[in-house]
Parts: sequence; C-alpha cells; structure tokens
Amino acid sequence: MKIENLVRKNILELKPYTAARHSHFEGILLDANENPFGAVIENGGLHLNRYPDPYQTEIRKALSKYLNVHLDKLFFGVGSDEIIDLLIRIFCEPREDNVIICEPTYGMYKVCCDINNVEVKSVPLNSSYNLDYEKIVAAINNKTKIIFVCSPNNPTSNLLDKNIIIKIARENNVIVAVDEAYADFAGDSSLINDITDVPNIVLMRTFSKAWGLAAIRCGYCISSEEIIRLLFKVKFPYNMNALTANAVLKALSNVEKKNDYVQIILSERERVYNKLLGYKKIINVIKSDSNFISFRVEKPKEVFSSLEKSGIIIRDRSNQLNFGGYLRVTIGTTEENELFLSKLEEVL
Repeated sequence: MKIENLVRKNILELKPYTAARHSHFEGILLDANENPFGAVIENGGLHLNRYPDPYQTEIRKALSKYLNVHLDKLFFGVGSDEIIDLLIRIFCEPREDNVIICEPTYGMYKVCCDINNVEVKSVPLNSSYNLDYEKIVAAINNKTKIIFVCSPNNPTSNLLDKNIIIKIARENNVIVAVDEAYADFAGDSSLINDITDVPNIVLMRTFSKAWGLAAIRCGYCISSEEIIRLLFKVKFPYNMNALTANAVLKALSNVEKKNDYVQIILSERERVYNKLLGYKKIINVIKSDSNFISFRVEKPKEVFSSLEKSGIIIRDRSNQLNFGGYLRVTIGTTEENELFLSKLEEVL
C-alpha cells in the first residue's frame, strides 16, 4: 500500500512553517525575538528564554535507546490526544471521510473526529470485549481512513487480539492506530516487535500511566518513517516544551523506578480483583490487563454516587455502548484500595 494515497491532498501540498530553531541552536541568536537575558523564574539550568527543539532530538534519541527503535520512527505529542488529532487532520477530509472505532473504548477518538467534522462508524466489540474482524471489515469503505483500537482497552481493561489488528492492517488500505497507553501493565504483549513491515500501523503510548507523569502531558508514537514525517509536517513547531522534555529525559534514566511501580500496581490489581470476586452483589468483574478494573453492579449510578459522597471517586462507565452497569476503579495505593473496598462493601 502507499501511505500517500490516504493523505489529504492539501496536506501533501502543505509547506510547513519554518521556525527559527529549525535551523540554528548555537551562536549569537538574534533570530527569534526572544528575551536575551534569560527567564524570570528559576530554570534548573534550562534555557527557558530560548524556544525548544522542534525536532525533539534529545528525547527521541533517549526513547530510541530505551525501545530499541530507530529515532526516525518516533514522534512526541502533547499527550496521545495530540497524536490522535494530528492523525485525523492528516488523513481525513472533513465531511467526506470516516473513522472506525470499536466500542466501548476511549472517548477521545470520537471527540477528535467530531471536532474535525469527520464521520465516526462504531463497530461494537464482541461479547468477550474483543475485536469482531468480520464486522470491522464490513464497515470499511473507500472513505475509511483510520481505525482506532485501544489495547489494553479502556474501559474494558483487556488486551485485544493482536493477530486481528495486524490482519486488518495488512489486508486493508487504512491507517490502524493502536493505543497502547496501558501496555506496561500487560506483560510482553505490545505490537512493537510485530509492525516493522506493516507501515500503516501507528502505536501510541503515553508517560501518563506507568511512568506517573500525567501532569506533564506527554505521549509518543511509533510508526513508519513516512507517517512520522507527516506528523512533523503538520504539528505546531514547538509542541514539546523544554520542561516536559527535561522530565522525559529524567524518567528514561530511571526505568527501574517505573518498573517497581508497575509491579506494585500489578500486585494490588490482583488483590483487588480477588476481593471484588467475593462480593455477591457484583454481577461481573473483568480480568484486567491494565491499571484499573471494571466491574458490573445492578445500580451503578447509585453505587457511584454513594462512593462519591464518601470521598471515594471512581468512574461511571455504564452509559457507554455495550457496557451497561459497569463502574471503573483505578488501582491506587494499598491504603486507597482498602478504603475503596471497605466502602464499596458497605454500599453494596
């Protein structure tokens, strides 16, 4: 397949904005209307008065080493949400093209499509909350540009069948965007080693979950060099600020701590799951591959409200397609989980 055949014509013809830091980082820098005296706050050694690297060079190098993926296949965004939006803007002609999502799933895929005035086709997951290959293929037409899937999926918490994902990508002229925000909690399940010869798959990741850096708003994706070049072409010049980039570099030098956090979360996930199984008024508990657990109750809104009044804040996902009755709880600290479990038992 040819990726360029999927790209909007105006994007192919786009002449991207050339910023000052695209060409020079050193010398007497009088080219970008910056303040030459420095920042008005403590900067920890960072040159905050200068615009950051639009090529994201240092963080791409560090991530390349961590993932063992060539830096030309890496792109950073302001959270995964920016990458979702950019993919839609690159490939989808408003009011003409369409995107497929497999529900229930992460809500931002549809929101970004709605903002960009792009039609969304919903293909329900099957009764096991996995992909329905036949229904997905049947929904694809010559105006389908992207299929968004989340694995492990939010809010169902389970891994999706990677063989189906790859099969769809190989057999159809579409972009398959796979959101792996929760991959760190699912063992050796990522598609990262399976997509070297599948140029139309985009793997999206985040520093918000396992790395504990939700506040810095940093996501990244792994894809073919052609798609990465397109993302750099349409992004805002300085989308990755120096403070965020510095935090990412520090995180990537402290992988052991991230791994320790993940192991604690996995241990607590198993404990909370087993406790929930013992609550007779819980209809179902989904075995999780993520850092959260979804469970079904008879009156989800009443349970949610009662927990909320007690200061225990979870998510009501019962209004999502094919997910009636389900609530979602994030795995917290041992103390937080104990408070949640005891209060839930009382409410039930």
